[in-house]
Amino acid sequence: MTLTKKKISKYLVKTFKIHKIDAIYLVSLFFDELKKTLLKGEMVKLSGFGKFEIRNKNSRPGRNPKTGEFILINARKVIIFRAYKKIKESIYNIKLNI
Repeated sequence: MTLTKKKISKYLVKTFKIHKIDAIYLVSLFFDELKKTLLKGEMVKLSGFGKFEIRNKNSRPGRNPKTGEFILINARKVIIFRAYKKIKESIYNIKLNI
């Protein structure tokens, strides 16, 4: 199952009995704030879940797998997510019970 903004909104409507438009607004507001915080270079921590942060990757040599030609991969920024221990353990326990 893929968790989408639409599914989160439906869950909020069903669980908290709020209007659909309000739920969509809340979900959009949450993700907009997450994006703004990351763009400012700040870390986003979600208690009991994990943290998002932006890391700089240096330029490095690479190779085109099709042609074998060596190229330079440009420096860039990437978003990193690190799950907290609690959620990792939950996922690990689920896999064991299958």
